[in-house]
Amino acid sequence: MQHLKNKGNQSGRPMRKIAPAGFTLVELLVVIAIIGILIGMLLPAVQQVREAARRTDCLNRMRQIGLATHHFHDSFGAFPPARLYPKMYSVSPFDKGSDEPSWMVRILPFLEQENFYRQWDLSLSFKLHPDDVKNRALDVFICPTRRSLENAQAPPQTAEVEFKLPCGCGGWIEIDMAGGATGDYAGNHGDLSPGSIGAETDYYYGGNGTGVIISSQAKERASGQLDWVDKVGFKSITDGTSNTILCGELHVFKDNLNQMPYNGAIYNGEDCAAFSRVGGPGVPILSRSDEPVSGVLGFGSWHPQVCNFTAADGSVSTLRNSTDTVTLGQLCNRADAGRVEQTTVHD
Repeated sequence: MQHLKNKGNQSGRPMRKIAPAGFTLVELLVVIAIIGILIGMLLPAVQQVREAARRTDCLNRMRQIGLATHHFHDSFGAFPPARLYPKMYSVSPFDKGSDEPSWMVRILPFLEQENFYRQWDLSLSFKLHPDDVKNRALDVFICPTRRSLENAQAPPQTAEVEFKLPCGCGGWIEIDMAGGATGDYAGNHGDLSPGSIGAETDYYYGGNGTGVIISSQAKERASGQLDWVDKVGFKSITDGTSNTILCGELHVFKDNLNQMPYNGAIYNGEDCAAFSRVGGPGVPILSRSDEPVSGVLGFGSWHPQVCNFTAADGSVSTLRNSTDTVTLGQLCNRADAGRVEQTTVHD
């Protein structure tokens, strides 16, 4: 019996169970710390890659807008008017318009949105259109870095607007603004020459903009439909289409997203800042989402250090936020004969 018990153990010593090898608590903590450091090192790189992809997506959407605007020009012989708006103290027949649909509506057929376009009447007040039409946001008008499609709607609001009369007197009035879909791109209305506020020649009155997509005076046809008379075409861009901005990202302070007058309804012709911006001395490119704006509203992006633009020739590129305002003004003015140095960062 003793022989059978010791079978397989030639030394006669009792067999002992060997415990499996494992990590000590200290070793486990060291491994966890190393993994945390690696994740911390990789996370910024991952975020940079994602942001680069979003910026490229933004440029692609702006390229679509540029192509649509060119197709509009081919069809009508001019770029679309930013909106229909009279000159200050104008007289008939060019005193029509004020709150008809903006240029964003006019280019819809060239963005494969023909059915959506047919729901609009370009001679009818924006406010009189159905709510589901006014509130319909489109991906092509949204910067993916800034927001999603679900976060692109401004509610009806009351905005305070300053006005001045020829006598020099004036004040502030409250305007009830209709709500609607918002967006992140704006047409180039020009620079601030010959002024920004308080004059008959202010840039936002019909025909006064120095950019490419400007407010235009309206003329009523015999049919009752409205035409526009201040038409800007390729021949009007004497500085060269590759040297003049067509549209760009509009600046919105993060706390003013979907808030008028900073980020209103892009289809509402009454709200000029919602779909048009200016640039130049006094209106630089604003560089951060947490950078508030005061005074005239200009271009700006939530992309780090750069802002995306479409040129009048349809090409897209990025412009450094540090671009001096004189250069920016020359890029915004279609016919100032200004010499612009190379400031863009091409993709």
